[in-house]
Amino acid sequence: MAKSDITGKRKKTANNVSHSNIKTKRWQNVNIQTRRIWVPEFNRFISMKLTTRDIRTIDKIGAVAYAKRHNVNLQKL
Repeated sequence: MAKSDITGKRKKTANNVSHSNIKTKRWQNVNIQTRRIWVPEFNRFISMKLTTRDIRTIDKIGAVAYAKRHNVNLQKL
């Protein structure tokens, strides 16, 4: 299952809506990427499955701060 290791985001159900307003079920997938993130607090790389939004936020505030925001312990990953 494609799921973010930090936020837990995964695919959602949605509707295709035709011109005649007929609705059929479909999936909206999240953009999951496998990345090795350098964590200077642990002095090592951590490999995680992350959404692209997660990657952008980690680049901005850091992996430890982002994991703390979502109550995730990076040492267990």
